[in-house]
Amino acid sequence: MLPGHPRITVDPKVLVGKPIIQGTRLSVEFVIGLMADEWSKAEILANYPGITHEDITACLAYARDVLSSEKVFPSAA
Repeated sequence: MLPGHPRITVDPKVLVGKPIIQGTRLSVEFVIGLMADEWSKAEILANYPGITHEDITACLAYARDVLSSEKVFPSAA
């Protein structure tokens, strides 16, 4: 588990340490990618019955928190 994200875990032995939904081999990146490809939560849940609505929400929250700590340095072009 990651602090503040009890449903998301990192294990170097699973998907080379990418953040995953705990108890699965589904990465946060994969779930966010499905949503970027316009899959609905209902479609994701129907195709991946091992996860829950709360797991999808946890992926979104994790992505939000990672992006909120990202620093961007604009170039002086």
